[in-house]
Amino acid sequence: MVVVPVDAQGFSHVPVMPREVVAAFASHGQGVLLDVTAGGGNHAALLLEQAPALRLYAFDRDPVAVRATRAKLAPFGARATVTKASFAELPETLAALGVTAVDGVLADLGVSSQQLTDAERGLSFRLEGPLDMRMDPTRGPTARQLCEELSRDELADLIFQLGEERASRRIARCIKQALEVGELTTTSELRRAVIRAVGPRRVGGVDPSTRTFQALRIAVNRELEQLQGLLEVLPGWLRPGGTAALISFHSLEDRLVKHAFQQRQVWERVTRKPLVAGEAELAANPRARSAKLRVAQRAEEGEP
Repeated sequence: MVVVPVDAQGFSHVPVMPREVVAAFASHGQGVLLDVTAGGGNHAALLLEQAPALRLYAFDRDPVAVRATRAKLAPFGARATVTKASFAELPETLAALGVTAVDGVLADLGVSSQQLTDAERGLSFRLEGPLDMRMDPTRGPTARQLCEELSRDELADLIFQLGEERASRRIARCIKQALEVGELTTTSELRRAVIRAVGPRRVGGVDPSTRTFQALRIAVNRELEQLQGLLEVLPGWLRPGGTAALISFHSLEDRLVKHAFQQRQVWERVTRKPLVAGEAELAANPRARSAKLRVAQRAEEGEP
């Protein structure tokens, strides 16, 4: 049986590679850490429990996750501060909080269990819901609006680049056809449009609409732009010897993290190859199968 952490706000999320994350920051037990993707606050709670002198600032752009994290970290009192902010808003937010340098930064880039199982988010083809996909449902265009705004060729390029989907041209054509007849308002209708383009056959157990859903979610939330911006400012936040630990869930994210950590004048890699979940964790949490954890330390010398 899998025990899923559920807080007072009903937010559930299984923290990925918890032991590895705690180990990554073991040398900063009396320092200041940032968790820039707080989710339900489970990683943050583990870090605070393991290091009684630790001070932690947690951030998330999902208002539901922020409420859940505040409830989860309430027992730690003033040691934990939780704020709603996207990656792009972090520099301004940290300045407002008076945070100028930290000892560690954690980012878990995955979609939370709560977000996937909330039909109203429209993030999963398994649940009937509006075609939304926004992490912050108060800002920006929805997935449906994006499909309307892009030309067929632009949509095909997006699905190919962000979903690595070879049938992107056929899928884009079927999505546009569905829009024209008013049949693209829900997740089920998007999946049906993809099935019309590529057929229902699963490859390796993966639903044929998976890559299209991924591409639209990444685009709606500007995930790669947000991550690239975070990687650019990270060295300026960390003290020399400070630790950055990032967990990615698909090759596009991992490629950006890997490339950033290869800048030897800025980073000293702790993990030459990414850490992955062990067999016991995978048995309890199958969603961890695509997670990759890369850890690096801010170089003692060198310009950020």
